[in-house]
Amino acid sequence: MDLQLRDKLAFVSGSTAGIGLTIAKALAAEGAQVVVNGRTEARVSQAVDEIQKSYPSSRILPFAGDLSEPSVADAALRRFDRVDILINNLGAFEPKPFEEITDADWKAIIETNFMSGVRLSRGWLPKMKAAGWGRVIFISSESAVNIPPEMIHYGITKTMQVALARGLAETTAGTGVTINSVLAGPTRSEGVEKFLSDLARARGVSVAAIEKEFFQNVRPSSLLQRFATVDEVAAMVAFVASPLSSATNGAALRADGGVIRSIL
Repeated sequence: MDLQLRDKLAFVSGSTAGIGLTIAKALAAEGAQVVVNGRTEARVSQAVDEIQKSYPSSRILPFAGDLSEPSVADAALRRFDRVDILINNLGAFEPKPFEEITDADWKAIIETNFMSGVRLSRGWLPKMKAAGWGRVIFISSESAVNIPPEMIHYGITKTMQVALARGLAETTAGTGVTINSVLAGPTRSEGVEKFLSDLARARGVSVAAIEKEFFQNVRPSSLLQRFATVDEVAAMVAFVASPLSSATNGAALRADGGVIRSIL
């Protein structure tokens, strides 16, 4: 299927690994020009090389910097006057008991997971509306609905993203711009892979045993009964980023493996 993304300019925050990198690859494969973002020049350069190795004719632009910082977001908005597609993927998570989550922890995760998307959307959304076409997608999580007790602050930021996406979508009526969120389920990203490996090592068991236990005890409602792959999530995001998805706006779309039990 041709997603009609050739020559569209896409900015993918937090795209040097995991879901973000795979989204960047999926957009590049469809002919989009993609801005890859990460905190360091080294990680960005590595990701750019990886994408161009897979897709030699792709046009990949680097932007290094921590978008949780307002000055870096401002620099991105200055560097790229306008973009056609904004993927707000940057995110962090940390299992931590609620009683131990400090004000500094709350501030850090909100700045990373939520405010980075607020600032970029605030800068580029008006220009999308003026151009008569655009896509803004927030990479949220099933944790937006099923707030995980082991990392409540993470879940709250994912809920905030869904609410923001819906609110912003209300401002796009008749503009040709759509704004949606994608609720990824437990996904085998780089960060999750490391978490599983560390936990397996600490307990002296296999990663497969940890995965089985996770879906038995932590996410028993999963219909997939395994971690989704980053490619499975990226495929949905690429479609939602395309002109073919023009009838989908203000939606919280699930790539969650059936973890969320509600029908609405």
